[in-house]
Amino acid sequence: MFVDEARIYVKGGDGGDGCVAFRRERFVPFGGPDGGDGGNGGSVYLVADESENTLITVSQKVHFIAQNGKRGRGKSQHGKSGEDLLIPVPLGTVIRDESGNIIGELLRNGERILVARGGRGGRGNKAFATPTNRTPRYAEDGQAGEERWLHLELKLIADVGLIGLPNAGKSTLLSVASKAHPKIADYPFTTKSPVLGIVEIGNHQRIVVADLPGLIEGAHEGRGLGDRFLRHIERTRILIHLIDIASPTASPLEAYKIIRKELKNYSPSLAEKEEIVALSKCDLVSLVKARKIASEMKKETGKEIFLLSAITGKGVRELFRFAYKYLLK
Repeated sequence: MFVDEARIYVKGGDGGDGCVAFRRERFVPFGGPDGGDGGNGGSVYLVADESENTLITVSQKVHFIAQNGKRGRGKSQHGKSGEDLLIPVPLGTVIRDESGNIIGELLRNGERILVARGGRGGRGNKAFATPTNRTPRYAEDGQAGEERWLHLELKLIADVGLIGLPNAGKSTLLSVASKAHPKIADYPFTTKSPVLGIVEIGNHQRIVVADLPGLIEGAHEGRGLGDRFLRHIERTRILIHLIDIASPTASPLEAYKIIRKELKNYSPSLAEKEEIVALSKCDLVSLVKARKIASEMKKETGKEIFLLSAITGKGVRELFRFAYKYLLK
């Protein structure tokens, strides 16, 4: 199950209390203070883990509390500090506080962000001894660990994002070009969550491609699957805009304009991303008709138009090789 949002509670461990104690040795009737300090509480970190690809684990647990520090003891023994709590999350996770302010983003494997600091351990009575107060009978309590609620949002990291209207053939294309196995059927919104696939170009060259749920008119306002998945396009370096050449509901040019409008309304910077346009399902029309539509599309968009069929494999390799060459720029 793909989960790209989660609300979690994090709390650093409390610091251990300082100890009130005095030296007790034979022939030393008035030993001085020797109460040890309490241990520090463990802190909570979010850690980027490339083996994670969804927020489902953290969304199910919800509460994350680090270990408390141990109390100080006599003979100047300090309490043991609590262990830090490391929470693995997918690369591309954005962390926000309850006010919506961004605390940080995790983009590289092993990168970590402190989200709840553990409390400092209290000082034992030995720390309060002075020339005028040689036998302090008090110690310091440990500090409470930081606590707060966080909102986690996953934005996938991929080289290429597949976009288009529902049923444009994105999932079929990804399944043919990679080893990914998205759900495929002949009805809209078959893909209900993003799917990542690795496309081998050759000579150990590869690109990561994200198949995103189909967009419809009004997606930026939440229609269909809405803007929930539009954010996953933000980190892709280029877009492959797939258009069903044989769609009975919209002409290729109309389909193209619908998606372009949604991208622009959602984010002007998103609409400025480099885009490759491809007409899919070309096996359903004649070659003459396909070339004519491609020529008309090129005049309107000013872009090179690729003709492909995921069923026959025509144009698929050329499309991704072109995308790879662009990524090298």
